[in-house]
Amino acid sequence: MAQLLTLSDARLTGERAEFFASNKKYVSCIFDDGESPLKHSSGIVCEDTVFGWKYPLWYSTAITVTGGRFEEMARAGIWYTKDISLKNVLYIAPKGFRRSSGITLENVSFENAQETLWQCENVKMKNIKAKGDYFAMNCEKMDIDGLDLDGNYSFDGAKNVHIKNSRLLSKDAFWNSENITAENSFISGEYLGWNAKNLTLINCTIESLQGLCYIENLFMRECKTGATTLAFEYSTVDAEIIGDVESVKNPLCGRIKADKINELILEPERVDVDKTQIIIG
Repeated sequence: MAQLLTLSDARLTGERAEFFASNKKYVSCIFDDGESPLKHSSGIVCEDTVFGWKYPLWYSTAITVTGGRFEEMARAGIWYTKDISLKNVLYIAPKGFRRSSGITLENVSFENAQETLWQCENVKMKNIKAKGDYFAMNCEKMDIDGLDLDGNYSFDGAKNVHIKNSRLLSKDAFWNSENITAENSFISGEYLGWNAKNLTLINCTIESLQGLCYIENLFMRECKTGATTLAFEYSTVDAEIIGDVESVKNPLCGRIKADKINELILEPERVDVDKTQIIIG
């Protein structure tokens, strides 16, 4: 790696303050009052640095950010960027990542995660807190360990995502998604997983009104769904559930095993009821 030129305790202002910067290190600096300060940068290291204005890292490559924060006005902060890592960062601005790849996030708190991580790929996340709607829309190849998310419409259109040890409070999570696996997680929100393909849930607790419907190839093992109602409508399903299910309605085909189903709705005028095996106990 090339020798880094270090800049410490500087306040950098004006549009494109460090435009096309290369192989530089910023320590305890402030980028303020000027758009696109590090646009087209490469080989950049930021330590305990504050980004206070819009579009700080666009079209950048090989970026490492440790500590510091992205202020509320650092909107649309990281777009069209490759190979970037954030660790121990407070991220306050919305629309944080867009069309970027090679992203590593660890101990990052997204205070306003609205429209964050859109159309990104090859994303690794560990110990992340996020609050905001439309998180991770149309992302691909995500590996997530420890996501605490409070926001609706998450992972819409996402593909090839593995989530574990997480807590998702999210209406309409996983809509239109493909090849999603969630394990050892708590997921709560209405209309979970509609129009998904290949959704796998292992050792999860699910709470959902009309959840897990319209899914092609839903696979569940060691899950609890006690507070889930009108589940599995028009889904192809292979589910083994621990405990009760509040209600099941018109699965398309497959197998559902549970200790108890409090309400079972099978309407022969809607589905071929012989195509689904129901096992109680």
